[in-house]
Amino acid sequence: MTDLFGDPEQKADTPSNAPRPLADRLRPQALGEVIGQQQVLGAEAPLGVMLASGSLSSLIFWGPPGVGKTTIARLLAQETDLHFVQISAIFSGVPELRKVFEAAKIRRQNGQGTLLFVDEIHRFNKAQQDGFLPYMEDGTILLVGATTENPSFELNAAVLSRAQVLVLERLGVDDLEDLTQRAEADLGRALPLDAAARLALLEMADGDGRALLNLIEQVAAWKVSDALNQQELAKRLMKRAAKYDKSGDEHYNLISALHKSVRGSDPDAALYWFARMLEGGEDPRYLARRFLRMAVEDIALADPQAQTVCLHAWETYERLGSPEGELALAQAVIYLALAPKTAAGYAAYRAARAAAKKTGSLMPPKHILNAPTSLMEDQGYGAGYAYDHNAEDGFSGQNYFPEGMERPDFYQPVERGFERDLKKRVEYFAKLREKRNG
Repeated sequence: MTDLFGDPEQKADTPSNAPRPLADRLRPQALGEVIGQQQVLGAEAPLGVMLASGSLSSLIFWGPPGVGKTTIARLLAQETDLHFVQISAIFSGVPELRKVFEAAKIRRQNGQGTLLFVDEIHRFNKAQQDGFLPYMEDGTILLVGATTENPSFELNAAVLSRAQVLVLERLGVDDLEDLTQRAEADLGRALPLDAAARLALLEMADGDGRALLNLIEQVAAWKVSDALNQQELAKRLMKRAAKYDKSGDEHYNLISALHKSVRGSDPDAALYWFARMLEGGEDPRYLARRFLRMAVEDIALADPQAQTVCLHAWETYERLGSPEGELALAQAVIYLALAPKTAAGYAAYRAARAAAKKTGSLMPPKHILNAPTSLMEDQGYGAGYAYDHNAEDGFSGQNYFPEGMERPDFYQPVERGFERDLKKRVEYFAKLREKRNG
């Protein structure tokens, strides 16, 4: 992965009269020129505070492509008079790392520090990541890593303990507009787009500044007499595919957003995230499984029909396939979002598991044990058992927990949906139990 404004070290091999891409020409020359990322670059933000105090620590930049990770690292080296070295974990192995560390040692002996920027640092395995540690600890290098993946999952705890993770965000529409205006100033002319087409162009970039500059370069090269509208722009440019990795952060971010939208009873938001995942190429069967989980976990006995709706939607998808079958899944997600919610069953299950773990091997009370042998009868198995069908109201009120165990109260239904009726039943049996044992 290259940076929003390219690799500055490649300039040395480029003839001075060679054409330079727009992204290269617009590369910021100071941190104050970087667009966006004020949450890390502002005066009171982490990097602003570090630079003001003259104490820069090792860093991990976590963020999507095209938001300026390499540019910021290069400018940090410039601000702190450190020698900037850039490597990519995709193309570098142990031999290349050894050369980098040896050169940094020599540089340090000569009185200059090294800022080592490692692009796609999560691609290094555990042993390779561990190789950075001694050089970080003795000050040979100041490590700045860049990753599009969650560092908590992809980087060693030892590396993370020695570096501060800074989150870089995708560029907003206002940031992309600022970048477009800089591009127009460099080109010396406005883009031949009306207002709607201009906004559509920014949206095509999907928060990626590098992608936007590439699109601008294409549009600027067109020979048109009048400003193009949105439809004309769409004919000339293919919409950029949304960033979505079915095994990475985007997958987990979007399914989390979908699940929480359902839990929050917002059918419109739930449909939006459902559609986003389908547009990203997600397997509808995975979504069908998740819907069934939502029915069990978040709706549960507040609406027992929800599980049936999800199972039928899943079966319908299997029979119809795409795209018609996805409509059944869409209807299921609407049903789930609008269904009454309860976590009482989920909480009761977890509490029961915790109690089972805590109480270990406590025996059931003897009166509810079968006695298939005379020896077991002599031991009191089954003695005193009250057959509920013979009791008044079909309820004996006997104790079914181990002797000596205080009666717990796991299941506490809520006043929503069908669980409102279950709550009445729980309270009814509690009163009968108290009466029978009074």
